[in-house]
Amino acid sequence: MNSDGVNQRSQTRIQRAAFGRVSVFFGEKSGKYPDGNQVLIRGSDTLAAFDTPIVSNYIGAEFDATELVVLGHVHEDHMAGLHRLPNAEVYAPEADVSAARSWEGLAAHFGWESEERIAQALEAFRRDFFYVPRPDAKGYQDGMTWDFGQVTVRAIHMPGHTAGHTVLLVEPEGIAFIGDIDLSGFGPYYGDACSSLADFRRSLARLPDIPAKVWVTSHHRGVYTDREHFLKDLAAFAAKIDEREQRLLALLGESPKTLEQLVEQRLLYPPGFNAGWVTDAETRTISQHLSELLADGRVTMDESGFYRLGG
Repeated sequence: MNSDGVNQRSQTRIQRAAFGRVSVFFGEKSGKYPDGNQVLIRGSDTLAAFDTPIVSNYIGAEFDATELVVLGHVHEDHMAGLHRLPNAEVYAPEADVSAARSWEGLAAHFGWESEERIAQALEAFRRDFFYVPRPDAKGYQDGMTWDFGQVTVRAIHMPGHTAGHTVLLVEPEGIAFIGDIDLSGFGPYYGDACSSLADFRRSLARLPDIPAKVWVTSHHRGVYTDREHFLKDLAAFAAKIDEREQRLLALLGESPKTLEQLVEQRLLYPPGFNAGWVTDAETRTISQHLSELLADGRVTMDESGFYRLGG
């Protein structure tokens, strides 16, 4: 595929759902990464979009008329349609906006330091996600509202996945775009330099309090219209954090291990899986779990950097 639309998916194949003035266009496999699900809001005076995943490149004129984009957070897969909207206003959470404005900001967002890794990622993002930075992106804070005419959007800061990750609530429709709190079987992802396990825990606990009737995820699940189903999948998603903790304790129960040895055994991905981002993501994820366990006294670390069960 390419940004000119050559060999692009047929528009008739894109499934969509409508909720009043809000339309959801589903990416491949319900928006499974690298794709995502596109939300468009047609106000009486503004056409707006939440994020711009790969599928946005195949919607056509309905997407290309977008006047304003609100990014719920900043990652490459949520910026894949921005190249089609050079004149649209773009907003990103204040804590993430530097990652939207420049490639250097996005690389720092991920925590990459190797020049080779950074160069390889830029090439891949340009090829696979039509990546362009948006130096014109404006930052927004928790509680920000946009009035599109007969439709308003409210920003509800729910960090963890990234420092700025935000849920976008459309009213009066009661539709919550919950972004990368995607309720997938993989579980929460908090492996970037700007991610936080503690914040993710708090955000998951707060999510059911949002006054929504419909919940839309960026990936995998798509749309929930049944609250009981949503809460069940949310509980399973959140439980992955404790499952990882127990896996880590079990590894340390076998024998004391260094952080490097734990990373080699893997907590998120299968042993031996060695994509470019995996070591960094595993290191940050495991380090955050170890910090919690050290603070609770369930794990100790000796002078040689070996972690072992506490007590």
